[in-house]
Amino acid sequence: MPEIRKDPLVGRWVVFSPERQIRPERYRCEEMPPTKPEEDPFLEGHESYTPPELYAIRPNGGSANGPGWQVRVVPNRFPALRVEGDLGKEAFGFYDRMNGVGAHEVIVETPHPQLPLEKQSLQGVARVLEACRARMLDLSKDLRMHYILIFKNQGARAGATMPHAHTQLIALPVTPIVVKEKLCTARAYYLEKDRSLFEDILKAERKSGDRMVFENDGFTVFCPFASRFPFETCIMPRRQQADFHTASDADLVHLAEALQKTLGAYASALSHPDYNLILHTAPFRRSRRPDSWTTIDADFRWHIEILPRLTGVAGFEFGTGFYINPTLPEEAANVLREATPHG
Repeated sequence: MPEIRKDPLVGRWVVFSPERQIRPERYRCEEMPPTKPEEDPFLEGHESYTPPELYAIRPNGGSANGPGWQVRVVPNRFPALRVEGDLGKEAFGFYDRMNGVGAHEVIVETPHPQLPLEKQSLQGVARVLEACRARMLDLSKDLRMHYILIFKNQGARAGATMPHAHTQLIALPVTPIVVKEKLCTARAYYLEKDRSLFEDILKAERKSGDRMVFENDGFTVFCPFASRFPFETCIMPRRQQADFHTASDADLVHLAEALQKTLGAYASALSHPDYNLILHTAPFRRSRRPDSWTTIDADFRWHIEILPRLTGVAGFEFGTGFYINPTLPEEAANVLREATPHG
C-alpha cells in the first residue's frame, strides 16, 4: 500500500510506493572514466593548471602552488559567480536584479586521482572538513556574502565532470530559499513550543531506532522519515550548533568518522552510487534588524544531507513539489546499518 509522509522541516510531502521498489543490488551507476594523468588539473605536480591556491594543508611545509599538499583549495576555473565587483542591486521594471557576485571554489580532497572520500584515512577526511571550515571563516569576513553552500557532486549522474575527488564551495549574496524554509519552520516551532525542531527530530530518531544508520559521540546518521530519494541520509550534530564554521577540531574528527561510515555503507550496499552531498549551515547574521535573528542559535542546527542518485526526477515532482520514493527509509536504514564498516 502506498504511503504519503510529510517532512516536518519544510512541509514537503513524499509518496512512498513500495510496488516500484528496486532491490539494492539492482541499482547501478556507470563509473566515470578516469582522467588521463596529463589532463588532470588536480594532480599533484599540476598546480600550474589551476588558478593560484587560496588555502592548502602542507604538514611537511613547502611553498604555495607547489607539490607537497594534502588538501588544496583553488578558485573554480569556470565559476558560477565571481568574487570581483559590487552587487549593484536595482529594480528592472517590475523585477529585481543584481550582479553575479559571489565566490566559487574547489576543495581538492587528495593528491591521489582515484581515492574516494570513504577510502581516505580518518585524518584525511578531517583535513577536507578543516579546509571547508577555514574557507567559510575567511569568506565570512566579506560583507557582500550572506550564505555559503558546501556541496559534493560524486559521479556523472550527480553532476560531476571530474573524477578526481573534490568538493565545491559557493558563497552567495542572498540566502537560498531552501534554507529560508528551514529557518522559518524551525523558528515558528521554537516560538510555539520553546524547543528546537532539530533536537526533537533527533530525539525521535534515536528513540525509534528504525531509521538509524550510525552514531558516535558527536553525530547521528539516519534516513529521514520523509526521505525524497532511496537511501537518503542525514548527518546531524548531537549538540546544538547553528554554524558549521564554529565546529571544533574534535567535532570535525567525529564528523569525518560519520562520513566515512556512511559513504562506506553506500559503497558496500549500493556499489559506489553517484550522490550529492550538501551541507546546510546558518546564514551569516549581519541584519540591520537585531530582532530578525533572535532565535537562530537555539532553533537551527547545521546538518549534512546525502542524496544517492538512484532514481530520477520527472514531471510529477516538478509539477507538485512532491517526490516519489520506492524505498521506505526504515528498509534503507536497515540495509545501510548492515553494510556499515566496523572498526
